[in-house]
Amino acid sequence: MAVKKKTVAKKPASKIKPAPKKKVIKKTKAVAGKKVVAKKIVKKAVTNKVLKNIVNVAAKAKPAPKAKLIVKGKMKSNPSTKTTYSDKELAEFKALITDRLESSRKELKYLHEQINRTAEVGSDDSNKYSGLEDGTGTSEKEYLSQMASRQITYIDHLEKALIRIANKSYGICRVSGKLINKERLRAVPHATLSIEAKKAQAST
Repeated sequence: MAVKKKTVAKKPASKIKPAPKKKVIKKTKAVAGKKVVAKKIVKKAVTNKVLKNIVNVAAKAKPAPKAKLIVKGKMKSNPSTKTTYSDKELAEFKALITDRLESSRKELKYLHEQINRTAEVGSDDSNKYSGLEDGTGTSEKEYLSQMASRQITYIDHLEKALIRIANKSYGICRVSGKLINKERLRAVPHATLSIEAKKAQAST
């Protein structure tokens, strides 16, 4: 008995799908990997170079200057940081005190001369029995003596101020330890208290 062959119907050529193309995945991945690694190496090298430059610049950099205040276009040191007056400022105060001392000594000499003159007039026989004139001479002599005493005290304070200038402790408040204002020292060169300390002392 003869076996019949099955006939397989052929699909039309238009309906047959083309075989898919092989993708070269391995090569692409390998190339991409190399590119990524290369980029990382370059980036790391650039970063190291930048960091090295920053370190070198920081090592050569000068320390930042101290804080200064701009007053009328000139750079001046911040007064809050000062603990003593400079040699130039002390020399200025010394000249002021020396001038005050000279004039004070001249005035004291004049007062002593007036006291002596009053004493000589009071001892004269012609004025011995004149009660009114004698009383006037005594009160004048007492007034001159008080003025001379104040002048002696003032001279003593000025001389001590010169000693503080020599020790470079002049102008420092003995209560707060801060610098006394220049304007106060120019008005009262022998001052040892700031205005604030003086007011606090007066209120107690």
